[in-house]
Amino acid sequence: MQRSLRFLLVRVVLAFAASFGGATQAETARVAAASDLKFAFDELKPLFEQTHPPHRLELIMGSSGKFFQQIHHGAPFDLFFSADVDLPKQLVARGKAITPVTTYALGRIVLWSAKVDASRLRLQDLERSEFRKIAIAAPDHAPYGARAKEALQASGVWPKVESRLVFGENIAQTAQLVDQQAAEVGILALSLALSEPLRKKGAYALIPQELHQPLEQAFVLTTHGQNNAAARAFADFMRSAAARRVMVRYGFVLPGEAAP
Repeated sequence: MQRSLRFLLVRVVLAFAASFGGATQAETARVAAASDLKFAFDELKPLFEQTHPPHRLELIMGSSGKFFQQIHHGAPFDLFFSADVDLPKQLVARGKAITPVTTYALGRIVLWSAKVDASRLRLQDLERSEFRKIAIAAPDHAPYGARAKEALQASGVWPKVESRLVFGENIAQTAQLVDQQAAEVGILALSLALSEPLRKKGAYALIPQELHQPLEQAFVLTTHGQNNAAARAFADFMRSAAARRVMVRYGFVLPGEAAP
């Protein structure tokens, strides 16, 4: 009887320990991500959660520059996926994130329109009077907007179109402006132009990379998230072949990878 009682007690203790351990391991990672990642992350989130139970992701999409400021001032994000590698590097330098800073893509900008066939356009065509409004992301805090401005300046178009520019808070909002025809054309992220909603409505033309600084995009684990198991698991997952296949389909390539 005593032996049976001891055996039962051991089983109860072990079951409780396993249950307690599982509960502490199940975490949610709050991920601040550049808005050009929206459609790729819409696919990656369920894929990660299916393959990494019981972890969960909370995705917050927006402007890289604004996320940088928020994390610098203590916002409780666990991972930061930036459209500009310099922002995660600055967070590491300021003690707000930890190494490594991991490049996940070399972004591209494109001309896109739901009103005209943008596949036939060049930046010089934006001088035409039919383009009364041209949308780009805000250059002061959105990396895609900064690269759009650089390309317009390098092509000599900026002085002729500056008065006709409308600015999105981030690249997703910029796409919305063009999609809803608040602007006849816009300079968007390739990843958005390749998404199903925009692909059905319009065409795009790649803007030559030599017209702007590289759009090296990177992610980093914040100091807030350094002990978050879900955040570390997602960081590892983003280096996996399955995640890379999704990223490449949306135009997020690294050197040596095939473009879509």
